[in-house]
Amino acid sequence: MTRMVTSLSALILSIVLLVSGNAFLMTLLGVRLSIEAVSPDIIGWILVCYSIGFVLGTLYVHHIIGRVGHIRAFAVFAAMAAVCALLYPMAVSEVFWAILRALSGFSVAGVLVVIESWFSSRASNANRGALFAVYQIVFYLSAAGGQLLINVGEPSSFIPFSLAAILLALALVPLSLTKMDAPVIEQSQRLSFFTLARESFTGVSGALICGVMIGSFYALGPVYATMVGLEVSRVSTFMASAIVAAMILAWPLGLICDRFDRRRVMFWVAVMAGTSAVLVGVFGAERMWLLTLLVGLFTGLSATLYPIAVAITNDRMESNRIVAASATLLLSYGVGSVIGPVVMAELVSILGPRGLFFGNAGFLVVLAVITSYRISHTDDVPVADQEHFIPAMPETSPVLTEMDPRNEEFHESPEASEMHEEDLRKTG
Repeated sequence: MTRMVTSLSALILSIVLLVSGNAFLMTLLGVRLSIEAVSPDIIGWILVCYSIGFVLGTLYVHHIIGRVGHIRAFAVFAAMAAVCALLYPMAVSEVFWAILRALSGFSVAGVLVVIESWFSSRASNANRGALFAVYQIVFYLSAAGGQLLINVGEPSSFIPFSLAAILLALALVPLSLTKMDAPVIEQSQRLSFFTLARESFTGVSGALICGVMIGSFYALGPVYATMVGLEVSRVSTFMASAIVAAMILAWPLGLICDRFDRRRVMFWVAVMAGTSAVLVGVFGAERMWLLTLLVGLFTGLSATLYPIAVAITNDRMESNRIVAASATLLLSYGVGSVIGPVVMAELVSILGPRGLFFGNAGFLVVLAVITSYRISHTDDVPVADQEHFIPAMPETSPVLTEMDPRNEEFHESPEASEMHEEDLRKTG
């Protein structure tokens, strides 16, 4: 396993640079738009364009990669993301920034498809669970670390944008120098929304509403922090702690999901996350420690809704349909991440900063009602028959779902098989 991770060190370094730069830029844009006194509803429309571009990217970038190859495609997408970062401070225009956000989302989706396809191609049946976990840990820590960079330079200057562009451009270097053979990318199959909803309405609803929660918080969290009077240095801590909480809570809730009916777990997670959101709306920023704690609970619990939704869905799927179902759940999450910032931005315009959390609490109440109804009207899957819980992360492309340890249709690449056999000879 150590040899496998070492062989992927170039990919991991590219992920760290890309994700930290992209996460930093997302927070920076929210703060800068607030400084420019742009109304929250307009900010929501500008920042949601990233989610639109990302969803479109996951659907179409494989055509570009297939035409020009992995390295060239990666260079194009990373360069586009870096150029967009440099263009923001040149013209503070709402329409211009919306276009740049859409291009950035499309570019980041393309970069992730390339990186995750390389990860998947190096996975074997013996190590893919560990690689799946390594990828998610690196992703979360990089996103949290990127938030702390907001303290570098004034958000109203060009320096932070240049730093984001540097990180995005540097992500090109490790991967461009790799000697690994390019993997084959196949377009992921999806089940239709209606087909999947008939079989697991709770799963589809959970993925969509998780997208609403996380999409709106990433887009408007920095705006909220600025509106309640937090200094820029505290905005970074506010956002970073929320991301770390999402990573930390995934594992204990996974243990609970393996011991109890998962729809009931989703119900109580929705109730607790909704309660945390209401308390944030009520208490606001009166005490920084309380705000950090409550927001961490809200985001951490909300982020677990997606892996719980995947687990609920997979419990009702045949093994050869798990990847297709997961790809549709990712699309459902993407739709939610488009809805969330727009709706919450309108509520912030009407109710003030607390509208972000009161609105999210309303969506969580809807999810709790849906889940409760499905529990009372459909049969449970016995706990003994449930698949093992895997902390799945939604901020990925459909390519990574093939590595999910629950996917019994996974096929090793020849390179992964050879490397695994060599490791066995060395240890045997």
